[in-house]
Amino acid sequence: MITLVGTGHVFDLSAAVNRILIEKEPEVVCIELDEQRYKLLLKKKKNDDQYKIDRQNLPILYKLFLRNQENAAKKYGVDPGDEMLAAIKFAQSHQLPIEFIDVNAQETYEKTIGAMSSMEKIKLSLIGILLTFFGWINNYRKQADDEIEKIEKNFDEKLKQLEKNLPTIKRLIIDDRNKYMSKKLIKINDKYKKILAFVGDGHAPGISKILQSNKIEYETIRLKDLNKKVR
Repeated sequence: MITLVGTGHVFDLSAAVNRILIEKEPEVVCIELDEQRYKLLLKKKKNDDQYKIDRQNLPILYKLFLRNQENAAKKYGVDPGDEMLAAIKFAQSHQLPIEFIDVNAQETYEKTIGAMSSMEKIKLSLIGILLTFFGWINNYRKQADDEIEKIEKNFDEKLKQLEKNLPTIKRLIIDDRNKYMSKKLIKINDKYKKILAFVGDGHAPGISKILQSNKIEYETIRLKDLNKKVR
């Protein structure tokens, strides 16, 4: 049985993550990270100056992605990925095996940039400029609960817009990763009976569909439901 938990990397969800880990009593904890990205998150916690230096060597699309998450996370007093680190810390303290189920992020973003059309790169550059100067102003005026509800309510529409404007990003950053993580989860499902998998909420619908098509027993807990567990 796979319990798929949709998280938000910029929200303060560590308490909710710990609560669901206690509630579900998993045999294994799966995380939407690769080893390199995990080490990068740890480095930001331990040595932020070195983290900033190392980040400069990352692909431009990856740097844009990280910068956007960091800016959004500041208003909630967290670092991006804190909820993933909380799940890992819980698993380690309870001697539970941990499985990193995502593709290598740096390689994925390098591949994406190389595959994008000239028009997509122009659109991405314009988006980057807007984000740099305006920093998701509208989102900064929202409370976490309102923003989480809005994310899930408008998810399908946002996905359609992404596919229309930046189809390569949608295919490689979302669709292909959904397939990769689903394949890993299906393989892990052969070894364990109680699996708890934490993934970004945007991946939850796609992975759920793949698990269903493969007749894998699963349940999905979306971000808005996870958020309610801290109340």
